Formats: sequence, structure tokens, C-alpha cells
Amino acid sequence: MLCRRNLMPIKRMHLGILLQLSFIAIICVAFSKFGNDDFDFARREILLRRIGHEILFQSGDSVSRVLPIKMIAQNEYQISFQNAFTFQPESLINTTQRVLAKDPLATDYVVNVLNCANATVVYGYAISKNKKDDIVACIGRRQPLGCYRINITFKPTGIVNAKNIFILGALTLLALVSFLFLRRVMPKKALPESQLTGIFTLGSISFDVETHRLMTNGNTINLTRTETRVLHIFALSPNEAIDRSRLQKEIWEDEGVIVGRSLDMFISKLRKKLESDPNINIVVIRGKGYKLEISV
Repeated sequence: MLCRRNLMPIKRMHLGILLQLSFIAIICVAFSKFGNDDFDFARREILLRRIGHEILFQSGDSVSRVLPIKMIAQNEYQISFQNAFTFQPESLINTTQRVLAKDPLATDYVVNVLNCANATVVYGYAISKNKKDDIVACIGRRQPLGCYRINITFKPTGIVNAKNIFILGALTLLALVSFLFLRRVMPKKALPESQLTGIFTLGSISFDVETHRLMTNGNTINLTRTETRVLHIFALSPNEAIDRSRLQKEIWEDEGVIVGRSLDMFISKLRKKLESDPNINIVVIRGKGYKLEISV
């Protein structure tokens, strides 16, 4: 009887591992079926390069190059330039709309123009197939000559194919079954006190998730709901690089496409609210994302 009892957890663990392997296998098949399509990416890359070239021409530059287009995240691309340039917001908006009209999947997108030096957003707007949802501001003012990068984030297209829906359903079922089995066999870990109380110590600053506040030297700094969510992700993994795509997914996934908001803008605001402690900073990890850096 004793041996039988000892074997039961082992069998359950083996079953959990088998389910996990099956889950991973189906994920690989799913991604091979509806992952990034090389032809679509190549076609979209040409359109994005066209946007870059037209912006340079409008700036009076017919010599320098548009650098290779980068896919920096799922459905997010970056246009980079060899030399500094200037641009008129109206011309940028009209150019992207006219060129991307040739891409049938590019009906909803957000454009952010970033300063190369510090990755802050100097101009941005959102375009939707429903024109009343367009968000365009600050037109009529030419931007100064500088080094800029243009990030374009496209709204993901829905999966309507019956076969893909079946695969996604199977993935969901396997994930649920795996979770239930692993939950029973895996030992429970004690949560850190910060996760139980919702209060994190970041250097000399105390961060209260529940009240959306920072407290330092007897002063209180209020945070917005989105600023709290962004900082909470960093506080859970201090001194660790966080993917830009992960931040966008966890913060804005439930709200659909990012309209009129920018991750870089919230990062910039958080930097200012944390500047009371010089040992704390949110730094850019090139090609990766961001990191909440806390010096000892």
C-alpha cells in the first residue's frame, strides 16, 4: 500500500510532463501554420521602405539611405535612417496612409516617431479603418532637424480559419489540463512579502500598488493606473531586462490596439517620478526592451 501511494505522485508527474510536451508540440505546429509569412513580411518591408524614402525626399534629402527595416516585436516594425532629417507631421500622416493603403491588412496602426538618442516619442498618431477613431494631434509644426526612428505597430488580424480555431481550442484544453495536473504535483512556494502586501521597496522609494503611490522622504507621488501597471511589472523583476513586447502585451492586450498611448511616454513619466533616488533608473536595453536598474 505504501509503495502504491508513493508511485501515484510520480505517475501524475509523468502525465503532467507528457501533457506539457504535447502542448509544446502543438504550439510548434500552430506557429508553423500561422506564424509570420515571409512573403507578407517582404511585401510590407517594401512599403515601409517606400515611406522612409518619401519622407527623406520631402526633407530635401535625395542622397542618404533608408536603413534595413527591423521587426522589433510582433506586428511592430522600425524604419531607421542613415542621416538626420526634418519632417512635417501632415506629410508623414498623408504618406503613411497613401502607401499603406496598398497593404490590405494594414487598416489599423499606430505610428510613433522616436528620438534616436533617448528613445523618447517626439510625435505619434493612430489611424483606424473607422475614421472617427483616428487620433491625430499637433499638426502644422515642422519638427527640427534630428536623428529619428519611426515605429509602426499594426493591429493583429483575427484568425477566422476553422482549422486554426480548432488548433487554438486544442491548445487551450491542453494548457488547462496541464495546469490542473501540475498544480497538484508541484510544491507551493511561499510568496515574497511584497507580493502579499502589494508594497515594494525600490531603493529609498516605497511603491504601493494598491493605492497607486510612491513614497519617499515623507513625500507622496501619485501614479496613474497605467503607470502603476508598468512599474509593477518592473518591480517584480528588478535589474532584469523586460521585453518591450511583453510590456505592451500585459498592459494593453485587453484594450486591443494601442490608441493614443505610448509605452515610451509612460516610461519617460515614470523616470521623472523616480528621479528623487539617483540609484533608481529605467534604462533602455537596445534590441530588447527596458530594465529597472537599482544600484546598491
